[in-house]
Amino acid sequence: MKDVRRVLMIRIGLLSGLILAYRLTIGIPAIAQEQQKYMMPPMAIAQLADAPTTPGVSVSPDNAWLLLMYRPGLPPIEEVAQPELRIAGLRINPRTNGPSRGNYYNALSLKKFPDGAEQPITGLPEDPQISNVGWAPDGRTIAFTLTFADHLELWVAQLNNCTARRLSALPINDAYGNCYEWFSDSQTLLIFTIVAGRGPVATEPLAPAGPVIQENLGRKTPAQTYQDLLKNAYDEAVFEYYATSQLALLTLEGKLTPLGNPGIISAESSPDGKYILVERIHRPFSYSVPYHRFPHTIEVWDQTGNIAYTVAEVPLADNIPITFGSVRTGRRDVSWRADAPATLCWVEALDGGDAGVEADERDRVFMLPAPFAGEPAALITLKTRYSNILWGNDDLALVTESWWKTRNYKITAFAPGSPAAEPMVLIDQSWEDRYNDPGTPLLRPTEWGTWVLLTADNGNTLFLSGDGASPEGDRPFLDGYNLQTHETTRLFHSEAPSYERPVRLIDVDNRKLLTSRESVSEPPNYYLRELNQNQSTAVTSFPHPTPQLAQVQKELIRYKRADSVDLTATLYLPAGYSPADGPLPMLMWAYPQEYKDADFAGQVTDSPYRFVRISAHSPLFWLVHGYAILDDPTMPIIGEGEEEPNDSYVKQLVASAQAAVDEVVRRGVADPDKIAVGGHSYGAFMAANLLAHSDLFRLGIARSGAYNRSLTPFGFQSEERTFWEAPEVYFAMSPFMHADKINEPILLIHGEADNNSGTFPLQSERFYGALKGLGATARLVLLPHESHGYRARESVMHILYEMTDWLDRYVKNAGPREQPQSETNPEGR
Repeated sequence: MKDVRRVLMIRIGLLSGLILAYRLTIGIPAIAQEQQKYMMPPMAIAQLADAPTTPGVSVSPDNAWLLLMYRPGLPPIEEVAQPELRIAGLRINPRTNGPSRGNYYNALSLKKFPDGAEQPITGLPEDPQISNVGWAPDGRTIAFTLTFADHLELWVAQLNNCTARRLSALPINDAYGNCYEWFSDSQTLLIFTIVAGRGPVATEPLAPAGPVIQENLGRKTPAQTYQDLLKNAYDEAVFEYYATSQLALLTLEGKLTPLGNPGIISAESSPDGKYILVERIHRPFSYSVPYHRFPHTIEVWDQTGNIAYTVAEVPLADNIPITFGSVRTGRRDVSWRADAPATLCWVEALDGGDAGVEADERDRVFMLPAPFAGEPAALITLKTRYSNILWGNDDLALVTESWWKTRNYKITAFAPGSPAAEPMVLIDQSWEDRYNDPGTPLLRPTEWGTWVLLTADNGNTLFLSGDGASPEGDRPFLDGYNLQTHETTRLFHSEAPSYERPVRLIDVDNRKLLTSRESVSEPPNYYLRELNQNQSTAVTSFPHPTPQLAQVQKELIRYKRADSVDLTATLYLPAGYSPADGPLPMLMWAYPQEYKDADFAGQVTDSPYRFVRISAHSPLFWLVHGYAILDDPTMPIIGEGEEEPNDSYVKQLVASAQAAVDEVVRRGVADPDKIAVGGHSYGAFMAANLLAHSDLFRLGIARSGAYNRSLTPFGFQSEERTFWEAPEVYFAMSPFMHADKINEPILLIHGEADNNSGTFPLQSERFYGALKGLGATARLVLLPHESHGYRARESVMHILYEMTDWLDRYVKNAGPREQPQSETNPEGR
């Protein structure tokens, strides 16, 4: 085996080196040599991209109001091209000291529940950029930030007059991901401000003081392929400058009280508002991992900013094992109990944080109430890895634990007020098994603004809401679960031809449920259901944003792979299509998933009754351009028992694609000689592999993918083995290593500022260089200022133009293949 691996690794190195040498010798660049203006797709496609979006909806804590949050259309490239700092895993707009890629709303309205008229919130500036919207615990006030050209401000709107006002002129610091939170009194906010008088950022020196040196002296410190890391001392200074905040208390009357010293801080007030849990990042920073792994101190402050308790001194976490499920050692996941005034809880690993070692017990949960004296109480010990806790009261909390190797999760009920009481396992199953998913417990807001378990019948009944996956598709449900008898009572179940999901149980005693209902041709709207009377009343009436798609034909189809694994896909046909029209050109758009159980891999993962929704990354645009669309044909990669899914990735991938092609051809809706395949991210990786290892498709479209897995050597996606542990797997799965087998056109698209782990733009550039050097038909489109997803209107329109051009050229209007279609060979041609 060692000899085989050595040969593979040598071959990988030689292939990469030869391609690079070939390019350098004859002067072939790695990227396209054409600077093109942004282009527009056909009008019908452009109109879909410019369609209005349905507003977001938020329910007030007292269930009395709906807040409607309206979104603007796609932002212009001028907005996306604002200055951006990419440091320590953060992306910051240095002009505003906020996130450089945040989404925002441009209008807010209030609607008295359930049937009041919509009332716009007035007093906002023209064309506002609204974000960080949050209800006060009493539901009478809404806070939010407004982004201006050079700063962020904190604003509020009170429901008694529906008028917005600026709460403070102090510039808010939102670089670090949190900028304010409400205190339990609904009159005070904890805010993060830019440090007064901080001056301008340091100027980058023209000449370095010396080399940048990293050193490792025999210690194992594996790391993923993180983006946007610190690179030098200047980056460290810039990170400190923009991430440092002054914590302060701010009342609705405008009284400001600074707390403690400035720092790189995140903070959370205790439910009763008497304490603040503070996490302060400090040096030494790292050039190998992002900010959330930097050293930090966890403390409890009182309301004057004095330290009441030091929870932990957490060291740099650059040596966490890469085995999935591995964690930091020491106290982690420190938070407040949501159902107690001021009680800390945290988790500690019992296995050294290493999921790769054998251990009978993995984690233990601890609790320490104010005033944080004495020894912490051990609440519960877990055999697998802690995920989260949902708090209820001293008699009830639910802890979830999970284990990657088995894909198992477990939910256990325990009594926080009686740690010696025997815990009770409620759920113990595979998370891959959607058909038997019992649902997620509903929560309710407390007077403090926290969220706890919603119960009835003196705490004996929980309410569980789930997708309701079934062979007929998803049918969301609401169940009552009796903690004493473990019996469930079905309270609501979505019925065809609609897809209706529970949003909030508005009235527990009278069983009034707020739902969101949609159908293939009706957009999501909110309804009040009276479960005891089986009646529903419309609460909102949002119009169809794309009426041109209202008559599109949608069908959830089922078929089998050659090895009898059940597969599904959603088939879309253009409005007015008839079987008499014959087969159409088709675009298949997919994303592979790994499984440990073949039966679970074959479960249906969608609903035939979901609204036909268009987003910037949707493949459905081409329904108005004469194409059939096969969306999300399942591509399960299965590894049962000791076998890992990726051990036979290519074979299974090609078999799934073959089954999808055979099914649409059998149905007569697709021309077998005019089918394209595409995907985004891991779907792009899939598309390139299908071109390399089959002749099923005329064109591949690969957006923001990774193609050379030797560049992600410490694991990727669901693969936790390293390159050196499984070089044959990395080689077999890498389209770059098989670029010489790709003889169909391929369109590569990538954001040049991609921030996703592993999908560096270099992946597409090097893959294109290999294809070009080998004489393939390929095109690389690099989108300025775009990240892993594409935001600017100009970028989205240009992508649609590029895809339409290549779909029409190499699929719809393509002549017969130059050579007859060959037999598929999963091992390569």
